[in-house]
Amino acid sequence: MQNRNKNFNIPNTLTILRILLIIPFVIYYAGDQILKAAAVLILSGLTDMFDGMIARKYHQTTELGQMLDPLSDKLTQGAVAICLAVKQPILIPFLAVFVIKEALMVSAGIFLIGKKKKRPGGSMWFGKIATVLFYISFGTIVILKGFWGIENLYVSVTLLSITAAFMIYAFIRYAKIYFDIVHSDDPKYKIDIQEVMDKKRRG
Repeated sequence: MQNRNKNFNIPNTLTILRILLIIPFVIYYAGDQILKAAAVLILSGLTDMFDGMIARKYHQTTELGQMLDPLSDKLTQGAVAICLAVKQPILIPFLAVFVIKEALMVSAGIFLIGKKKKRPGGSMWFGKIATVLFYISFGTIVILKGFWGIENLYVSVTLLSITAAFMIYAFIRYAKIYFDIVHSDDPKYKIDIQEVMDKKRRG
């Protein structure tokens, strides 16, 4: 029961909510209901901001949360990038940076857990800044179109270029951490999948 209570907390609930919010965002954006899509994106960004703050302030950090938080960011960013690319194909080269980066990081995480039996490193400040820039950039693009019907390619390219540059920087920093974990013998990175499953069943 203790393990269950530890995982089912407010930060993890907000993280799961952020994943679920992908569905209405895609539906609204695909249906040209831009204002509703923008509102969902803003709500998603707020959950991303508050889950970490609450987890740190009230000491509700869990292994589940550390894995779900970056996963929810990647899923959200990928969905938004794809939606925007469908509507504005000229932006595909910029948006491809986001999709490729997130796909590589997800693959690396799966490799660490499945093959190396090691836990991936948690979110770092540079990753969070990249996420904030992502929400600002995409939120601005969506809101400009939704409220004022403005689709300024120069603004879109500028915002996405800045965000892409910082995402590449974050990816390089995460790549270094990834290879450090792969070659490390530090027991803090070890994860016993069977033990984790047994704890969940007992909880």
